[in-house]
Amino acid sequence: MRSTTKITPARVLVIDDEKVICDACKLVLGEAGHQVTAAETGVAGVAHALRNDYDLVLIDIKLPDMDGLEILKRIHQEKPAVNLVVMTGYASVENAVEAMKLGAFDYLSKPFYDGELRLSAAKAIENKRLKEENLILREQLFAKFDFSNIIGKNPKILEIFDEIRKAAPTDSTVLIIGESGTGKELFANAIHAHSKRAVKQFIAIDCSTFSSTLLESELFGHVKGAFTGASQNKAGIFEIADGGTLFLDEIANLNCEFQAKLLRVMEFHQYKPVGASHARESDLRVIAATNQDLKKMTQDGLFRKDLYYRLNVLPLYIPPLRDRRDDIPRLAYHFLRTFSKEMGRQIKGFSDEAIEVLIAYDWPGNVRQLKNIVERLVIMSDRNVLGYRHLLSNLYTGDDHSTGNDPQTLNELKQIKSKIIETHYGPIEKQFLRKALQAAGWNITHAAKRVGMQRSNFSTLLKKHKISPR
Repeated sequence: MRSTTKITPARVLVIDDEKVICDACKLVLGEAGHQVTAAETGVAGVAHALRNDYDLVLIDIKLPDMDGLEILKRIHQEKPAVNLVVMTGYASVENAVEAMKLGAFDYLSKPFYDGELRLSAAKAIENKRLKEENLILREQLFAKFDFSNIIGKNPKILEIFDEIRKAAPTDSTVLIIGESGTGKELFANAIHAHSKRAVKQFIAIDCSTFSSTLLESELFGHVKGAFTGASQNKAGIFEIADGGTLFLDEIANLNCEFQAKLLRVMEFHQYKPVGASHARESDLRVIAATNQDLKKMTQDGLFRKDLYYRLNVLPLYIPPLRDRRDDIPRLAYHFLRTFSKEMGRQIKGFSDEAIEVLIAYDWPGNVRQLKNIVERLVIMSDRNVLGYRHLLSNLYTGDDHSTGNDPQTLNELKQIKSKIIETHYGPIEKQFLRKALQAAGWNITHAAKRVGMQRSNFSTLLKKHKISPR
């Protein structure tokens, strides 16, 4: 009775010196919808395999002109994506083990039934398809969470990229530390995408949004009747994402009771669903993040020391935006291009004065705030260049304005500009001058040359900020 199971058509090569075997393989696999080519010598078979793209190659171990295992080894080295199945009338455990070591997917002993051949071919072809899908998914993950999606060329950011490259291939716990809005989840995603777990799930949980009871059920799952409303068993994240990565954001918000349970899971890779009597195993990599000082929290008794040490294996510090001001224009233009494309707007860029304001601003909400501001500007602006005035109502309110209102005249606009530059840009400029002088041994001429300024202009700025080399 013929199988009715639908098999994905594939290109198959049969290398066997027995014509009857070649014809039988053609018949059986051809009926399954596959395109089958036969070669009756090892030399011809190798030439076919290396010249064409096959999904599956069936190889007889005993050939008159070449050793089948040598053919297997050659094809596997040259075309590692092809699945190989060995056929032989001299079946032995030693031959099977040797074939598998050299790259064989399966092993058929002659004589074999039609069903055995169909099943072996189907498994090999499906295995190749799954590997190709996994490769595509991995490439998509790399494209989505590649470092090119994390905008920044500041030395601190480049250093983080290097740390991620080192940390990603391991299974060690990573603790990402940074202020709100610095993009901690984006960095966690990059670690996952560059790890051996990339083809598995990445799941992010914000610990501040769940009560301890709900979080335990969400992570560990629960059994039927565990609590009121538990009408059936529910799988938790530790079960669903087994083999993947779990990102625990704002981990400082966990209470001490749940901290103990999490520590046990991380130490022994075991968890117990709510209401269950037996523990289950899970293989998850944990990446945690916080915007608080966990070390101080341990000293104050608010966070378990043992959990802190378990989390702090590979700490990753994400700098606030104000500490990498050279990246602000890059980020601003990246968001501008993104939102302009999404909304179908033709906005070319920012004026020089607008860029000065963006760089001078301290960004308490970090990258997230900058992204939101640019999105709002793209929505509201009716010009193709975002100017200085476009930023005023979004960045500075209340006391930041000289009048508390948007400027009505050019004179008012200039007054507000002067105040903003004095308040936000002045301290940066002053620090710039001090560092230049220190690096040049407090020699004005050398300092000006070092930073690319004329001595007269450098001296003018020194007088403005009342800085004396003496």
